[in-house]
Amino acid sequence: MSKDLDPTLPWLDALVWDAQGLLPVIAQDAASGRVLMFAWTNREALLETAATGRAVYWSRSRNRLWRKGEESGHVQQVSDIRTDCDGDVILYSVTQEGGIACHTGRESCFFYLLEGQEGPWVAADPVLKNPKDIYK
Repeated sequence: MSKDLDPTLPWLDALVWDAQGLLPVIAQDAASGRVLMFAWTNREALLETAATGRAVYWSRSRNRLWRKGEESGHVQQVSDIRTDCDGDVILYSVTQEGGIACHTGRESCFFYLLEGQEGPWVAADPVLKNPKDIYK
């Protein structure tokens, strides 16, 4: 049985960090409710997000903070930061500048749709902007 979040603790300490000091983050469009992407955060990234209102993540591949939109210009403005009952997942409600959250040039990273019960996976959402025009 999981342990419920203890709201009496300092807010960062109430969260359940993994062995690497990370938490999963879901970014959801504040207006439509669509899930845009999944990423990771650490304490520093979450503190900066809370302080600035701009989505900051921890890039495991780069091993550094990743300020969403630093290369693409597709910044996420965060209106709410929530956690689940266990305190082990973060949810950002965001306004996605430019309407593109995915490095593939799509609105959402969740664009593959399983066709039927056995597949295949098909790209269900259009590319809004060629990634070659985003990342130079």
